[in-house]
Amino acid sequence: MAATAALFALAIVGFALISGRVGRWNITMPMVFVALGAVTDATGLVDLDVEIEGVAVIGEITLAVILFGDAVRIDLRALRRDLGLPLRLLAIGLPLAVVLGAGVVSVLLPSLSIWEAALVAAILAPTDAALGQAVVEEESVPIRVRQGLNVESGLNDGLAVPAVLLFMALASGEAETDPGFWGEFVLRQVGLGAIIGLAVGGIGGWAISRAGSRGWIEGIYGQLATVSLAGLALATALTAGANGFIAAFVAGATFGGVVGSEKAESLDEYTEDTGRALAMFAFFLFGNLFVLDALSATSVVIIACALASLTVGRIVPVALSLLGMGAAWPTTLFLGWFGPRGLASILFGLQLLEEDLAGADELFSIIAWTVVASVFLHGATAGWGARRYGRWWAEMSTHEDMDDMPESMPVAPQRIRWRRGPLGPAVSAIIDR
Repeated sequence: MAATAALFALAIVGFALISGRVGRWNITMPMVFVALGAVTDATGLVDLDVEIEGVAVIGEITLAVILFGDAVRIDLRALRRDLGLPLRLLAIGLPLAVVLGAGVVSVLLPSLSIWEAALVAAILAPTDAALGQAVVEEESVPIRVRQGLNVESGLNDGLAVPAVLLFMALASGEAETDPGFWGEFVLRQVGLGAIIGLAVGGIGGWAISRAGSRGWIEGIYGQLATVSLAGLALATALTAGANGFIAAFVAGATFGGVVGSEKAESLDEYTEDTGRALAMFAFFLFGNLFVLDALSATSVVIIACALASLTVGRIVPVALSLLGMGAAWPTTLFLGWFGPRGLASILFGLQLLEEDLAGADELFSIIAWTVVASVFLHGATAGWGARRYGRWWAEMSTHEDMDDMPESMPVAPQRIRWRRGPLGPAVSAIIDR
């Protein structure tokens, strides 16, 4: 274990030293650490003996910290005025992605039951904006588009949980027949999760802000307390049978609103750093423990399912959700393509492996292939695609009727991860690329 820790630490140092250069080659952190995990597994350099439950705990903590940190940067007052785009993506696009994804998987793999196909689609519906970080950082992209993707990825993880658990129960034949049970379940997962997030973020933010103003907090302890709120929201929600991811995201948004943007900017620095380090480890674990096994059970049909999920299963629902909004087709295509699959899909896939499903290995292979393809395809195209779309938008800006386009509607800017002060771009270059 000591040798594994040393190898992982050395990999972080090595990646940091060349990150500026590989960033220009469109090589991202998830690419490097998924590949490193797979290579160390194939060569026998690292032989991890970790239970699926242990990997799931690491993944849950990682995702909760990232969601909390993302939400802290959201200005709730401004978001209420700019909710149209993320609301369409979540309320229309997300359910359509599950329905269409289930149909695609059923057609390509008719041996699966409709509930197994729906389960795969629900697991692959949440997006992970961290895999296409260049998109939300590219300032030439309209800020409304960037913030729409960021808010969507922050909430759809948690919103997908009830569907994942419902289809998992139906696929295993253990579903409750009482509709009231599922109504109560969704209310507890989403509603109670949001209430817990409000309480943790509100009370925690008030306490940290009050103690800080009185000089009771010393140095970094304010930042340590902030990142601990993410864990507190997650653990409290799980204990209460609620959704931990929704709780973490709502807690972060509430915390940012309570302490104010200026103070939140300094308090959540350690949260962002912690989330990035945990994400590196989570992608390494995924590559080392699951990628080769998934690839060994692959087939042309499974690869087709993965690619269809990233293209048809995402772009068509996004296009339908934007009908009537007046968005230009490049915007629709841009929003549709940059819906990468990452940590949430991995976590849900691990829950699938713990279930007694006859075809669990085949289903997980689809999920693993989709995540691997997303890591490399979205990572490789994020910077290029954002710059190309940004150039198109700059050309559109010269047109007189641009003000009528929904992309050009003014929105209040939100803080984007890693962009802080004079060192922000330098930190971004070292860590994110």
